Amino acid sequence: MMIRPAAVAGMFYPEAADVLQQTINTFLHDSTVKDSHPKVIIAPHAGYIYSGPVAASAYAQLQPIHNCIKKVVLLGPAHRIAFYGLAISTADYFQTPLGKVPLDRETIDGLLAQGSVVQLDAAHHDEHSLEVHLPFLQTVLDEFMLVPLVVGKASPEDVSDVLDAVWDGPETLIVISSDLSHYHDYETARKLDNHTAHAIETLDYQDIHSDDACGRYPLNGLLKTAKKRGMQATTLDLRNSGDTAGSRDQVVGYGAWILTEPDTT
Repeated sequence: MMIRPAAVAGMFYPEAADVLQQTINTFLHDSTVKDSHPKVIIAPHAGYIYSGPVAASAYAQLQPIHNCIKKVVLLGPAHRIAFYGLAISTADYFQTPLGKVPLDRETIDGLLAQGSVVQLDAAHHDEHSLEVHLPFLQTVLDEFMLVPLVVGKASPEDVSDVLDAVWDGPETLIVISSDLSHYHDYETARKLDNHTAHAIETLDYQDIHSDDACGRYPLNGLLKTAKKRGMQATTLDLRNSGDTAGSRDQVVGYGAWILTEPDTT
């Protein structure tokens, strides 16, 4: 049994399980739950003190369907190493202070057989863009299996093809991990992030560029798929570190969205 241990506990989020759980519970308690059944959520991946309240606004929407979701496909950008394509881990479990999350090796093996992803443990070893989401998922969902994908340089078509392969039904949740603009002054960041929010709401994957979102590669692939599927994107929260826990001289932007599928009933 291979376990990918927590790499950023004690840095991006509390290392003690009780403190971590209380932190997440507080974030969720302060969030409003809408009457929706999201297929996709988009949430940030910075340290919880900065982006935790924004991420919680998305994760709170899963509480009414906590027992329906059995698989989570989690995509986030590569921060540690450069590579092309999408990378999966060889681990059987991802560990956090709240316990182990099993990987869906059957789904992963299918992606590997199709040539859609590659095995690259180095991409996962120190990567925080996926890990910081796991305690939220462990809190709001019942038992689930994970398909964790670190996205290197990849076209919207590459990411969209992988998403189509794992889309499945309401038992499968897609999570896209992305922060927004980086290190602009407060007002500049607000303008840039509002522009990005509009692009997400209109599913315009061609209008999100390198300075707009660090997770642009998984995000643009998701938006391409969402447009093809006629989905609706709703902005839940849009703030930056100047609003949460930092100065306003140089800020990082955060946003939270849900995407829902067309009602076919």
